Amino acid sequence: MKPTIMIADLHLAADTPALNDLFAQKLQDWQGQVAALYILGDLFDAWIGDDDDSPFIQSQLALLHDFSQHTPLYVMRGNRDFLFGDAFAHKTGATLLEEPHPLTLYGRDYVLCHGDSLCTDDLAYQQFRLQARNPQWQAMILSKPLAERRVLAAQIRQMSEGAKADNGKTAISDATEAGIQALMSQYVGADLIHGHTHRPATHVHEVAGQTIHRFVIQDWYGHEGGYLVIDATGVQAKSL
Repeated sequence: MKPTIMIADLHLAADTPALNDLFAQKLQDWQGQVAALYILGDLFDAWIGDDDDSPFIQSQLALLHDFSQHTPLYVMRGNRDFLFGDAFAHKTGATLLEEPHPLTLYGRDYVLCHGDSLCTDDLAYQQFRLQARNPQWQAMILSKPLAERRVLAAQIRQMSEGAKADNGKTAISDATEAGIQALMSQYVGADLIHGHTHRPATHVHEVAGQTIHRFVIQDWYGHEGGYLVIDATGVQAKSL
């Protein structure tokens, strides 16, 4: 039985050629060789709308479409690409997943999410997340010209980089026990898989008297990164 692959936080952009080439190579390696590929958010460093006609975006859409013709592709929105819509799914052949997404693989129960919703101590970010997921706010953003949206995306990217440099935000940008308990108490006995925090690890939690595992997917940067391999034996973290 073929394994399932899960990745997150690639942050692909026009100015990350080495990373883009690495992703293209991994798609080629996995195509037809795995049961499915799940991308749990932040595939792109920014997504300004499904109507983005830039050469970089068009090339990535073509790669994803080619892959999905041979291997099932599932994509979850992240905090950078929350504007993925139906046109993105149509152009790539991907199935868009809402979060949280419970599923059973190889006889085991899992819950998938991007991971930003778990960082409940970051109150300012949670307020932004609530706004960014609001359909009316999204419609307002998408009504703006592409050029204006590109400027806005660049500004958000700069703000995000500044936040990363703020050591004071290090602790509050991680998943909290409260956030994990609030989510997983709805899915007792399932294991949790997410990205977002850029803190790859396997954690153990007690939820409603049961022991569960939380698998944090490694982000990609330059020539480095990681992914999860899931099969009948469980979950294994792999490096690129």
